[in-house]
Amino acid sequence: MTDSGQSGQTMSQQTLSAATEITGRGLMHGQDVTLRMLPAPVDHGIVFERVDLDPPVHIPAIVDYAVDRDRRTTLRSGEAVVETIEHCMSAIRGAGVDNVLLQIDGPEVPLGDGSALPFAEAIAAVGSESQDAPRDIIQVVEPIILREDDAMLAVFPSVGDEFRAMYELDYSTQQDRIPRQSFAFTLSEEAYSTQIAASRTFSLREEAEALREQGLCMHLSPEDVLVVGDDGPIDNSWRFDNEPARHKILDLIGDLMLVGRPVSGHFVATRSGHSLNRRMCRAIREQVDHRDRQARLEVGRTMDIRAIQQIMPHRYPMLLVDRVVSVDGNQRAIGVKNVTINEPFFTGHYPGTPIMPGVLIVEAMAQLGGLLLSQTLEHTGKIAVLLSLDRVKLRHPVTPGDQLVLEAETVRASTRTASIKCTAHVGSREVAEAGIRFMMVDADQAHG
Repeated sequence: MTDSGQSGQTMSQQTLSAATEITGRGLMHGQDVTLRMLPAPVDHGIVFERVDLDPPVHIPAIVDYAVDRDRRTTLRSGEAVVETIEHCMSAIRGAGVDNVLLQIDGPEVPLGDGSALPFAEAIAAVGSESQDAPRDIIQVVEPIILREDDAMLAVFPSVGDEFRAMYELDYSTQQDRIPRQSFAFTLSEEAYSTQIAASRTFSLREEAEALREQGLCMHLSPEDVLVVGDDGPIDNSWRFDNEPARHKILDLIGDLMLVGRPVSGHFVATRSGHSLNRRMCRAIREQVDHRDRQARLEVGRTMDIRAIQQIMPHRYPMLLVDRVVSVDGNQRAIGVKNVTINEPFFTGHYPGTPIMPGVLIVEAMAQLGGLLLSQTLEHTGKIAVLLSLDRVKLRHPVTPGDQLVLEAETVRASTRTASIKCTAHVGSREVAEAGIRFMMVDADQAHG
């Protein structure tokens, strides 16, 4: 197990053995499109490429690029979008593929029959091959429970790298059309191909009619996708008695690929869908980032307050970094500010509800940036003076009792100027970020 809490499986990363493609119309807009799936190098991950745009636009399949859309999962970079990616992503995970380039000549992935089967069959037709690098699987080590109205999605640690999911589907007012049902599943390539891949997306008749009134899904009929009427599927039939529950797990598997690497854990869901799936991706990413920071904090003290005072010109009450716990050359530093009720600014800044001033959080980040820059030989005898701030965001309040974990990363540096990217966290929550530009001046000049 690595320091970040991620486990490296003994098996290697996988990519496709050859290119393969799927053609067809998209679910919502009905545009004819071709999706080409190509082998990709180690650590490439899953990346879409809109080849119909000039120049082509690459969109990594990670939750940072996900946007809110009803009934589907969509990625966007600038003005370029790729919609309804979940079935394709699910098939990739089901086949155990880690690295693939997905070239698409339109804004929406082909629907096929509404399941992951067309993608799974295309992958199986060319097969996969091992690559010379271990596969990293993110292990969930602490429970995460998310709720939206009467929907719930939770994950708990599982044994080793196992992925398990249990979905309970309950259309409480539509029991005569879609009976209450559940499905429990443990992921393997064989189980995915036989139990999950063929389950299709579905909608109630009134939901389908509402979509058509919006000008969506106009090219589809109940023979093409599962539309459920008073007596069950219209002009169609279930492939499994609990096909809707199975398809919800199919979607969950695909959406969770937006974490950026395969995830292991025991997922339990009730009435959940794409929105909660995306929230879960972000929550897992936050958990991993928090473990990363904690692991670096445990490395040991690198610079105590005495060493800091030898470099920084500031003193109480303006010295806002208590210690530096990790320095990676001149590239990255992590520091800590312990916020107590005795801070002098709490006396006058919202004294009834003490909140650390945002400008002082930015100042603390800037001080850590200055300490990082001081580690290079060319900056010996110089002090970093704040020149400008960019993209400052104050996301959450900092209050007495919080430990502010500061991170500074060098973007570029010369003998005279430097740019630093800084963030501040309390626990797993990011509370602030900023791009900070410094001018390096002689210490004597700064003191004068």
